Amino acid sequence: MDGRVVTLLLADGAAALYAVAMVLWLLRRDTVARLAWTAGCAIFVTHVAFAFQFYHHWSHSEAYLATARQTADLFGPLWGWGLYLNYAFTLLWIVDTIWWWAGLENYRRRAGWIAVAVHSFLAFMFFNATVVFGRGWTRWIGAATAIAVAALYGISRMRTSITLVPVGPVLIRDSKASKK
Repeated sequence: MDGRVVTLLLADGAAALYAVAMVLWLLRRDTVARLAWTAGCAIFVTHVAFAFQFYHHWSHSEAYLATARQTADLFGPLWGWGLYLNYAFTLLWIVDTIWWWAGLENYRRRAGWIAVAVHSFLAFMFFNATVVFGRGWTRWIGAATAIAVAALYGISRMRTSITLVPVGPVLIRDSKASKK
């Protein structure tokens, strides 16, 4: 199989695992969410290596120009700074994965603004990669996933938990919230 095709498949796999991990995390299935998060991160890092090998020939300049061209195709200006956002995304996902492996309790208890900042940036990048710059079915699945994760996030912020039963999702008030 062509390395360029594998590069795109790796991006799709990383995006899918990102979404699965976010859903599992919001459902408080921390252990399996962390595994999906880690696998998604590893696949994404592999995607980056493949992109540099098969698209950019290990040249930052070529990667910058390719990013600028993609941006110009959609928005007009030849602007390649999105590449630096991609670098930040990669680094942040790696750091967040390491933080999560340092301890589930520590990860859940970190300052709320840190969690919001990290996940807002990662979600912004996911949305741009799949919906704004995505094509075909990737765009539609990315949009549906973004809506579903945002809805689930909204539900989780209401201090409820979601229990999956054979007939569908059922919302149950969190006992901690009702005691306050």
